[in-house]
Amino acid sequence: MQAPPPSPSPSPSGDTFEKLTRAGLTLIQQALSIFDSDLRLAVCNPRYQEMFGLPDALVRPGAAFEDTIRFLVQRGEYGPQSDEEAAVRLRVETARAFRPHYMERERANGRWVSVEGAPLAQGGWVTVYTDITEIKLQEQLLRARSEELSDQLLAHAERLSMANRELAATNAALAETQRELTEMEARTRLVTEMMPAHIAHLDRHLVYTYSNRRLSSLVPGVPANVVGMEFAAAVGPQLATSLMPHMHRALEGEASVRELTHEDSGRRIRVVMTPDPRNTTNDGARGSDGGVYLLTTDITAETQARAALLQTRKRELAAQLTSGLAHDFANLLTIILGQQDKLARLPDLPPEAADLVRGTLAAARRGGTLLRRIGEISGARALKPAPTELEPLLDDLRMMASPSLPDGLRFEIALEKGLGRVMLDQGALQDALLNLVLNARDAILSAQAGRTGRDAGKGTITLTAHRVQDTWLELTVEDDGPGFTPEALRRGLDPFFTTKGGEGSGLGLAMVYDHATLGGGSVRLANREAGGARVTLRLPLRPAADPTGEADPSRLVLLVEDSPEIRTHVREMLVGLGHRVIEAENATDACALAQLPEIGIVLSDIQLKDGETGLALLAALTRERPGLAAGLMTSLPASDPLHRAAAQLHPLLAKPFDARELTAFLRVLSGDPVLQNSVPEPS
Repeated sequence: MQAPPPSPSPSPSGDTFEKLTRAGLTLIQQALSIFDSDLRLAVCNPRYQEMFGLPDALVRPGAAFEDTIRFLVQRGEYGPQSDEEAAVRLRVETARAFRPHYMERERANGRWVSVEGAPLAQGGWVTVYTDITEIKLQEQLLRARSEELSDQLLAHAERLSMANRELAATNAALAETQRELTEMEARTRLVTEMMPAHIAHLDRHLVYTYSNRRLSSLVPGVPANVVGMEFAAAVGPQLATSLMPHMHRALEGEASVRELTHEDSGRRIRVVMTPDPRNTTNDGARGSDGGVYLLTTDITAETQARAALLQTRKRELAAQLTSGLAHDFANLLTIILGQQDKLARLPDLPPEAADLVRGTLAAARRGGTLLRRIGEISGARALKPAPTELEPLLDDLRMMASPSLPDGLRFEIALEKGLGRVMLDQGALQDALLNLVLNARDAILSAQAGRTGRDAGKGTITLTAHRVQDTWLELTVEDDGPGFTPEALRRGLDPFFTTKGGEGSGLGLAMVYDHATLGGGSVRLANREAGGARVTLRLPLRPAADPTGEADPSRLVLLVEDSPEIRTHVREMLVGLGHRVIEAENATDACALAQLPEIGIVLSDIQLKDGETGLALLAALTRERPGLAAGLMTSLPASDPLHRAAAQLHPLLAKPFDARELTAFLRVLSGDPVLQNSVPEPS
């Protein structure tokens, strides 16, 4: 059997380390002292006290350098002095402006000592004193006994010996400086490698000489270490083509900044090119001075924020014009939904009529979604994800889109199997996809304008949905039409940009962009190699928790609504869901009915008769019956002050809504762990 590896020796404690250090200093035959930046003794060895005969007070940590010099001057260490205090001040001032030095001097007792001093990076200095009396005696003996040697030769030998000692001291100082520079370089490299940007230097031949190895994190697909590689080979043809002219201008001394999109990853990056001050006017050889410094940063989020802000400002006017109509129109849609829902439940309804009802319901829901979105443009927007099965959602999309497509235009949907339930804003996603499908239809038909016969109106629109590395849900809409023009590829996501002339609003793709970016995803426009356009949405893939527990138990619901038609419609939905309902049309009646202990949920409109509000009603009920489940419904736009105030205090259900959305809302009011804080907006 193989013996286990020895356990690592434990690091010495502070006291042990200090004892080991002092033991090592004691063994040194030279005198050593270290003074800090305040001219206080930090450490010394016994040889230091012994060599200069210092009292104990001057070898304790904290002893003042000035007191030590005064003691040595008074002892005659530096020979006779006419003004002892002046001699002390001179040496103290020299110490304050400390410089590396080496010197040899004869002491008052006739012995010779070499003094070698070096500064410390953190302040202060270390001095080593070596008794060189024996070396000096040997030099004198050599001079006395070597009469055949010329005095000049002996002087040269002495100077050479002293020069060697000075050289050794200089080498030690250089070694310390090199160590400090190495540490500084290591710290600088560590700092640059921690930055969320790529920092690099290229020589005059555009070959990388330095990189903080962050390029691959900003531009997927490039090598992690590009040092030694040519710029074009490292970054790929797309970036090289866009940046090469600016790189050459930087070599000529002109700094520049370039923003561009990396096609493969969809990221927006900013590249700052700064000329190296060592650039020269001649070409030079490879490795010569000069070049370009690069700073590359990912500005995708910044670019999206700028675009979203611009889009919001442009839409504020439209929101102001339409918000006044939002309330009444939403109520009308709620009544339409109720009537169609009743029609769908009639027995023996013909299949053709069922399809018409289903299409009408889908269109009404979409109308409500569009209406509410217009009202929310000038206010804070937030997605409302709900557990979603993609297959029925896309089936509804097919049902809504099919009546608008010519007979010869096929609409195909390819859904990856096994995606399961995912968290999505169903209404926003369905509206975005429908917009893309109708755009593709218009592109195909515009390219076939003027055709007649069998080929007129023919084409294919394909919608695919699949996961990408269990991180993204990618939805792609493709067509075999003429594809995007260069300008449309560049500006297609800009608000109010359209290629349809007066027939287009220019808000379709911008709305798609809003939905994707608000959810943390992205949108890419491209042309297919075989012809036609491709729009790709990437949304974060967030699996939904499986529903747990039994169906919602029957509850007694207090419904407060001043419109009889809407009250009837909502009551029928609640009864259809298995709940019992009592009704009130004003806050006074609602407060009286809420005293019934059987009441489990209160559902009230925000605006009630005689200037009363559901917000004030719920505030009163909360004081009287703490813990009572209560929520509000409204057709007010999100920019309305009453809507904003209510949304901060209570769960809010926007009109129009259907039974599925009402069910989800009631589960939120009841504290369902799956749907808590995830109220779906109408689809």
